[in-house]
Amino acid sequence: MSKAFTKDDEGPPEPLVAPRAPLPDGVPNYVTPRGLALLRAESEAIVAERGEWAMGDAPDRASRLTALAERALDLQARLSRAVVVDVRAQPHDEVRFGATVRVRHASDKLVDYQIVGVDEADAALGKLAFSSPLGRALLGRRVGEAFEFRTPRAADELEVVAIAYLDAER
Repeated sequence: MSKAFTKDDEGPPEPLVAPRAPLPDGVPNYVTPRGLALLRAESEAIVAERGEWAMGDAPDRASRLTALAERALDLQARLSRAVVVDVRAQPHDEVRFGATVRVRHASDKLVDYQIVGVDEADAALGKLAFSSPLGRALLGRRVGEAFEFRTPRAADELEVVAIAYLDAER
């Protein structure tokens, strides 16, 4: 077989730099104190990883360092635009940034959601970005308020059951 048809000349695949979740245009990078701590920890981890790769001699060293540099630049841009929201200053009778909201779905299921920054969002943990569809639908709501929330698949009747501004480290 001709060497032209083999993959021996190919190096390791280029590392994929996953883009950060986008911020809405013209909107500051609102973060909770926990969200800011997570961004700083991520930055420290990137610096440490860059140091490890800088000392190595792996064949994909240069591409890994380039990918880490891209991630570091994206992260520094987010950190430079970060605005920490003091949840103690929020009106506690309505859903605002940092609030933990207990919602009753039409199925009678109760679910807690916390409204957080874009980088801190994790739907599996009930942390919704303030810019997400459900996050936006919840903002400004009050206890006892019911509303219809539509997704591409279905509509659900939701009711705000409780609002709390818990410890910022949650």
